[in-house]
Amino acid sequence: MTISGPYFRRHVFICTNERPAGHPRGCGCAGADAVAGWNWLKARVAELNLGGIGGLRINAAGCLDRCETGPALVIYPEGVWYSFRTTADLEEILQTDLIRGERVLRLLMPPPPPVAARVGVPASASGPGPVVSGPVVSGPAETAGS
Repeated sequence: MTISGPYFRRHVFICTNERPAGHPRGCGCAGADAVAGWNWLKARVAELNLGGIGGLRINAAGCLDRCETGPALVIYPEGVWYSFRTTADLEEILQTDLIRGERVLRLLMPPPPPVAARVGVPASASGPGPVVSGPVVSGPAETAGS
């Protein structure tokens, strides 16, 4: 079987990680029972026959590093982040974003702070730009004896 285009049209990851009690960052996913939300959304997508090749894929994920604003859900390929509390929230994300392609503004997570701010590096000390990989292109080859 040959597949042209992405295997899944949209890929949803829901954080189901559980941090230990008293962890300094907390755990918005465990307290809100994100596992139940993941199971509900997965079943709802199957019920509506929206899953499978070329459709939606709902996956449990380990920590998505958005603990303070969780429970966390991210949709790819767009990289849209939501926080949900109820199955009604998940139904709204499903109908509005995953089916109609519109954002659910009230559930969008705020953007994370820049990396430098998260790791305590002053913005002025950001260092070199990104490393770009690819083929090495050089000038004309030198001939022996030149």
